[in-house]
Amino acid sequence: MKMGRLFSFLMKIMIPREFTRRKLIRFPGLTALLLLAVPSLTFQVYPEENLQRKTDYILLYQRDNGGWPKNYDRDQNPSAQEVINIRAKRGGNDATFDNGATHTEVRLLADAFNSTGNIRYKNALLKGVELMLLTQYPNGGWPQRPNASGYSKHITFNDGAMIGVMTTLRDLANDRDAYSFIDERLRTRCRNAVEKGILCILKCQISVDGKRTAWCAQHDEKTFAPRKARSYELASISGAESVGIVRFLMQIEKPSPKIIAAVQGAIRWFDEAKLTGIREIRMDSKGSPKGFDKVVVKDSKAPPIWARFYRIGTNQPIFCSRDGIPRKTLAGISYERRNGYSWLGYWGKDLLAKDYPAWQGEWALHHNVLR
Repeated sequence: MKMGRLFSFLMKIMIPREFTRRKLIRFPGLTALLLLAVPSLTFQVYPEENLQRKTDYILLYQRDNGGWPKNYDRDQNPSAQEVINIRAKRGGNDATFDNGATHTEVRLLADAFNSTGNIRYKNALLKGVELMLLTQYPNGGWPQRPNASGYSKHITFNDGAMIGVMTTLRDLANDRDAYSFIDERLRTRCRNAVEKGILCILKCQISVDGKRTAWCAQHDEKTFAPRKARSYELASISGAESVGIVRFLMQIEKPSPKIIAAVQGAIRWFDEAKLTGIREIRMDSKGSPKGFDKVVVKDSKAPPIWARFYRIGTNQPIFCSRDGIPRKTLAGISYERRNGYSWLGYWGKDLLAKDYPAWQGEWALHHNVLR
């Protein structure tokens, strides 16, 4: 019998199935021997051990500037070669705030530090916080990523980039339970950054004929004007990103008259911009690249739905292929963009039905713009 098979057999007869890694460490000699003989041996992983594994993996991906790239798998178990490849990218310029990157890692590391007391987690998250603070523009906005160029340098609300950063900094400043390890100087810096960010949000809000509406997914980093991003993401009013902005403003304690007016204007716009009597469905489409196709159908019982983008001034929904030409219907754009992007959604549903009534009852009791 080969050595590996021998020790696999010994495992079965000497160690009960429920014998876990925690119990094995009471017998280090046996553990070491078994691990050497049976390198494929695995053990049940306890929650705290899983937390450390996942958090160490987050540290592995941190860039030298303190940030993180987007869309990596935080639950992955990298091989030795993959670890080498990841470490080789530490000096890269791919740290971003897009898709939840960097500010999400800061929150996860704070949770891990509170659970373990591991100083490496604290140091790493503080480096991430420093990057967020240093990346803020003097006018209060944030680009999509540090050292940005092209459309990424615009003030970026797209995919929750700026609001994600501001929410994290706000909590660092105010939440003394989750972030008890933050010193007062850093709390003050975070608080000041958030205040500047709020002023930037107010300046970016789009007005049409003197009426406040909502926001574009990107705004010019100097003039605050709406700006396009990718070829199919035109300068417009966003029915998706604006929801997160309004909710952030609603969470401000004792809002100023300007903040109240901004919220009221945006809520009025969401009500005016809602689309009724239609529903987006997926229909089987044999022979198509994805096997389905998105179609808008009439449905008098459908709940209100919102477009991702609206033409400024008319509230006409905009749909766009990679050619950059705006079209009025989802059917009018290419199959690839129609089925590879979110053009319609129920983004404003809870904002109007739940969030606004609660906020309005506290801060605008005698002025319900939905009546």
